Amino acid sequence: MACPLLRMRALQACRQIRSFSGTTRRNAADVKSLGVIGAGQMGLGIALVAAQKAQVPVTIIDTSDKALSNGLAFADKLLAKDVAKSRITQDQADQARALLKPSMKMEDLSSVDFVIEAVPEIPKLKYDIFGHLAKICPKHAILATNTSSISITKIAAATTSDPTDTSASSRVVSTHFMNPVPVQKGVEIISGLQTSKETLDTAVEFCKRLGKITSVSADTPGFLANRILMPYINEAVICLETGVGDRDSIDAIMRNGTNVPMGPLQLADFIGLDTCLSIMKVLYQETGDSKYRPSVLLGKMVDAGWLGKKSGKGFYDY
Repeated sequence: MACPLLRMRALQACRQIRSFSGTTRRNAADVKSLGVIGAGQMGLGIALVAAQKAQVPVTIIDTSDKALSNGLAFADKLLAKDVAKSRITQDQADQARALLKPSMKMEDLSSVDFVIEAVPEIPKLKYDIFGHLAKICPKHAILATNTSSISITKIAAATTSDPTDTSASSRVVSTHFMNPVPVQKGVEIISGLQTSKETLDTAVEFCKRLGKITSVSADTPGFLANRILMPYINEAVICLETGVGDRDSIDAIMRNGTNVPMGPLQLADFIGLDTCLSIMKVLYQETGDSKYRPSVLLGKMVDAGWLGKKSGKGFYDY
């Protein structure tokens, strides 16, 4: 009788250990530090919101010292604006700013609890980053991507060469923030095929700590937001190129007819026409559905370097 009893007690102990070891992943309150890869507008926005709302130290990684300097200058500008409008006090601004730590070394993420990658939509770049993160981050760390179109399952698969080893891939998830991050409340949470429920739950709860409203999407091309938004923008561009309406009429009817804050062409400029084109290409290639064919005009404008607000010229001049 002793052996079955010992086995039963051992099984109970193992269950308790598994339950305890999973608490970091299940409980977003246990996320004490964050890493953000990419010091651009999205990455810096995520880092700043985390410092302000969750009040956790944030390590911002970028390969460019100039990008890091520009990103922190942008954070200073946003904080100063909030102080000037009495949204926060100067002490609160100083506390948030002190939590932002720039670095050019990925190895500085070796002790963080949660990482969010926010680099350009280049699949190989993201795959390489996640392969490296799987090696250097703690075994409990959530590995999140801000991708707007690339398969989470493919990104998760890049963490190992052995598909049976899910120790890292089960911790990969997407936290797709809306732009601009400090203003927009929405965050899209996407699980890959390998993503564990613990990882998904932690990602949802951590984003709520950042004051965001979460929506959960399946891992399909474009997910929820871009599956709906990008064809809308693309169709507006097609209407322009085929002469259905001019720029101002297209944007005016959507602003005044559907009560959106900006029309589709102006919105495309703010998102970046290169980003819009990239997402449409992914939708078209992944689904094979002709309704996602990118507008010819959109491709030409990207070829011309007219990328929207960030280049000074798009459908509008800036």
